[in-house]
Amino acid sequence: MPIPVHVITGFLGSGKSTLIRHLVAHKPHDERWAIVINEFGQVGIDQAIFEEKDDVIVKGLPGGCMCCQLAFVLQASLVNLIHRHRPDRLLVEPSGLGHPAGLIEMLRGEAFAGALQLKEVIALLDPRRLDDPRSREHDTFQDQLLMADGVALTMTDLASHQQRQEARRYLESMWPPKRWMMEATHGRMPLSLLLDGLHHEREVDVAHRQGVDSHRDLRSSSPLVVLDEYRYREPSPRQPICEKGEALGHASLGWRWHPSDRFSLDALTILLDRLPASLRVKAVMHTDAGWKLYNQAEGRATLTASVWRRDSRLELIGPQEALPAAKVLAERLSACQDDVSTVDSR
Repeated sequence: MPIPVHVITGFLGSGKSTLIRHLVAHKPHDERWAIVINEFGQVGIDQAIFEEKDDVIVKGLPGGCMCCQLAFVLQASLVNLIHRHRPDRLLVEPSGLGHPAGLIEMLRGEAFAGALQLKEVIALLDPRRLDDPRSREHDTFQDQLLMADGVALTMTDLASHQQRQEARRYLESMWPPKRWMMEATHGRMPLSLLLDGLHHEREVDVAHRQGVDSHRDLRSSSPLVVLDEYRYREPSPRQPICEKGEALGHASLGWRWHPSDRFSLDALTILLDRLPASLRVKAVMHTDAGWKLYNQAEGRATLTASVWRRDSRLELIGPQEALPAAKVLAERLSACQDDVSTVDSR
């Protein structure tokens, strides 16, 4: 029997990981799920959100778009996952800047014929995004929605009634029509939409679009990626590893710290809250109040407990001109560690 595959796509900050966490929390007890998470940034934080268990395998692919720069790595990772873990179901979360066409083409290709069965492609949409011309006119943003079989409206508790209605009108104007639309506040989507979903069969002619062309150009110009390059490098105490990347009109800046490095939660949140609202900020950090997950999108930040203990990670994604100077931010982050040392020494 082929393994059902579910692609859950959506633009930056649409809440993909939150929705997948909700689905995992309610999954059938007798199923083993594998989750493949692709992140535009180099550090890889979304995988730290999930708690790996015997019946939940998580694979992170940071550092670009899995349909272009990481196409080779993705195919090799999927083959390894299938043979090593034999999951009952596979969930794939592409980067928020990733175009789904190349991914769908791969999943439906000869390499996985008989092994994988692509189910409905689900796109997430934050209705507030439609107020921003930069998002609304972004080719990848449009094509993620065009190629979706169903759309879940997220962040609806933060959107006005008018914004939610406008989102529905926007989706209803698309052809072919969506099989379903629903509000998924706080990522709460009924598991039945996943388990009972139909096969992905829609063919949308988007090959002429600039967004697809830019991804294909990036794929053809990217060097062959070798799996060894993605082996984990552990940072030394007080010597964080800085990672930078740039593609598809966006840039990323991030760090990883040794797990023994500790930060002042108060100082850290003040620093992160003052970053430009146009940036997507994600972090999992060892603080004086325990391990915490920080998430900021569209100017709204949340702070929750984290089960991750491997290392501390911080990632900023946005337009290059909005990113702070790496050296300056690194010094301010180091000061957040010094605040803890000062308190501990008293």
